[in-house]
Amino acid sequence: MWNSFIELSTLSMGVIPVLVVLFTIGLAVVIERLWFFHRVLSQGAAIERDLKKTAYGDVGSLASVASRFGGAIQASLVTTAVESKAQDAETAERHIDESILEVVPVMDRNLWVLDTAVTLGPLLGLLGTIFGMIKTFDVLGTAGMGAGAGAVTGGIGEALVATGVGLFIAIVGLIFLNYFNKRVRLGVQQMELIKLTVVNRLHGSGPR
Repeated sequence: MWNSFIELSTLSMGVIPVLVVLFTIGLAVVIERLWFFHRVLSQGAAIERDLKKTAYGDVGSLASVASRFGGAIQASLVTTAVESKAQDAETAERHIDESILEVVPVMDRNLWVLDTAVTLGPLLGLLGTIFGMIKTFDVLGTAGMGAGAGAVTGGIGEALVATGVGLFIAIVGLIFLNYFNKRVRLGVQQMELIKLTVVNRLHGSGPR
């Protein structure tokens, strides 16, 4: 297997190892982001539940929720709202919106790597295939008509491996990129709901 990998790497002029590195980096991002969104969205859901149990005007309970989930990025929204001591709902919303804009890049972090893999993978694969085809036809030209059909088609088949690997990376990367973009939107929606809940608890009077 190792000899086959070396042969393919040589045939593609080193493109195959580059694709392997690209896939490894992308896989590391996928694993990290899966754990990140599982943890963050779970914490956000717990914060939502606790906030809805908080009485209107009970600033101490809001601060307690923020302290209890101090490691969660959504908790910073509650902390900001409590510490701002805004006199009205609009001012409180502006303070919380500022915190949301600060934490959104944390949710979007490293997704550019998957975006790059989706675009770069097929292009690198095609480049590797072109290199392989050039080598194959160069061998055919050197050997002349005496070269066997099996040697030619085998060389072309090996050259196409790079394209296949590049497409595989792009497909896997696209699936997870779309999934994580959906997670980001859910996270932002979650923070918007937390913002409204906090503002209502600080400046609302509750249902009558």
